[in-house]
Amino acid sequence: MGSENASASPARDGMIALAIAAVVLASVLLSHLAPAATRPHAVSPATDESCAEWGDGCRVCQRGAEGVACSMPGIACVTGQTACLRRVGG
Repeated sequence: MGSENASASPARDGMIALAIAAVVLASVLLSHLAPAATRPHAVSPATDESCAEWGDGCRVCQRGAEGVACSMPGIACVTGQTACLRRVGG
């Protein structure tokens, strides 16, 4: 009885190893074939029509009737992240 169990063990181990390899391969293939999640693109204040004034810590730009007008940056200015400072109507 003990010898029957010992001879079946290598065959069973081979099947288990094959099944694990198939699951791993299927997971890798599925991860490469599935579409990646897209991140929404941030709207730049310069292209956002509802933003009337924006700046980056050095320059301030305003959207007026004649178009966009921006201030000149200072000589030792270090720019930061561009952000909307004032929205239309507010």
